[in-house]
Amino acid sequence: MSGQTFFDPMAAMNSTEIKSGLCSICKGSRRLCGKDRCPLMIKFYSQQKTLPMIETKDLAGSSPPAVFVGRFGYPKVDVGPLIPPEFGDTSIMDTPERWVGKSIDEIVDFRFKLVRGKIRIDACDFKKSGRVVDDIQEIALTERPLDIEAEFSHKPRGRLVMDDEVQPFGPSARMTSMKKSNGRFERNLERSFYDTDMKAVDAVISSYRNGTLISEIEKAFSVGTMGVDKRRRFVPTRWSITAVDDIIGKDLLETTKFYGTIDDYRIYQWEQLDNRWCILMMPCTWRYELIEAWYPNTTWNPTGRTVDIISDCEFFDGRKEYAHIGGCYYAARMAVNELLISERRTAGVVIFREAHPGYVMPVGVWNVRENVREALRTKPYSYDTLDRAMDHVDRVMDIPKGTWVSNSGVLKDWYTQRRIEDYY
Repeated sequence: MSGQTFFDPMAAMNSTEIKSGLCSICKGSRRLCGKDRCPLMIKFYSQQKTLPMIETKDLAGSSPPAVFVGRFGYPKVDVGPLIPPEFGDTSIMDTPERWVGKSIDEIVDFRFKLVRGKIRIDACDFKKSGRVVDDIQEIALTERPLDIEAEFSHKPRGRLVMDDEVQPFGPSARMTSMKKSNGRFERNLERSFYDTDMKAVDAVISSYRNGTLISEIEKAFSVGTMGVDKRRRFVPTRWSITAVDDIIGKDLLETTKFYGTIDDYRIYQWEQLDNRWCILMMPCTWRYELIEAWYPNTTWNPTGRTVDIISDCEFFDGRKEYAHIGGCYYAARMAVNELLISERRTAGVVIFREAHPGYVMPVGVWNVRENVREALRTKPYSYDTLDRAMDHVDRVMDIPKGTWVSNSGVLKDWYTQRRIEDYY
């Protein structure tokens, strides 16, 4: 934030001290990085609940169902099931649509219970890997939790993964064998699996329109069960999440951008996981922007002394370059267009996000998608001018409205460009 500074103990230390191991000096208790809570300790306490149950090379449990496709070394990547050391209804562990309102600790507990079995395959020629790939595809398509037994080359071990694109996950180990029970496929995903002439884009859109959860579509998309037969590929989980959000968002936009505009300036506000949101909707043709403000001592601004602000935007004709913000941009755009479809209206949309220090570790793109969805389910505040709507933003957010405007492509265009209605 312009003109505002914060004391940062980490920045105050010299590089030698940091390289020698700030965490080993702190030991999770002295808050030397400035965070309210230590993300490593959150992971530690969660692991302590799980490790006694996985101190073995053999593991059995009910997969939510869940799979993971890595990206390092693509197209030669590690893939495999996610298996918890417990039986029963474990579906919540891999259903982010149900995580709104959960704490960081609860989400980490869900994820660190999931042990990742790994085998190496060629993502572009996966069929030569045999039956184990068929099993992984079937897991991704299955509607309800199914029992899996896996044998590993060594006891599962893990590390803390900081990635705002994918959900946290637990320990992993190379898998030597796997057995699974049979389960019923989700009907929409089953249809696209057997239709080898249907394009992947059409399969995603068809499943979404028929009620399949986005998290389920992402899994099916990632394991090569969609698309024309000869062009099917395994897609890294990180990439598949953004691809599905982008495909659905673009499809919705083909309709919403040609609707009539809303009649007022709206503000939707929301707060969750120490993320604060204001969503501004303006009565104009389609334009969209996501502005994120990361406070010092958050994951993506750990050593800063001021708030880091980043934004990406598009106007009526869309954008050609990948958004710098990453998958969050496409997840939020999709969520906004769900509301516009339901109202049969279009609008200009600016999303303001403040990530405060309580957001001690990233939990995945779902955090943006589901919390924007939740915000848009609330009753909006209505105003007759943009200035009054921005006054509301000024009251709710810590960052002043002038800073938001100066970092916004959409708002600067709105305030500086003349429109035909200005002459009426």
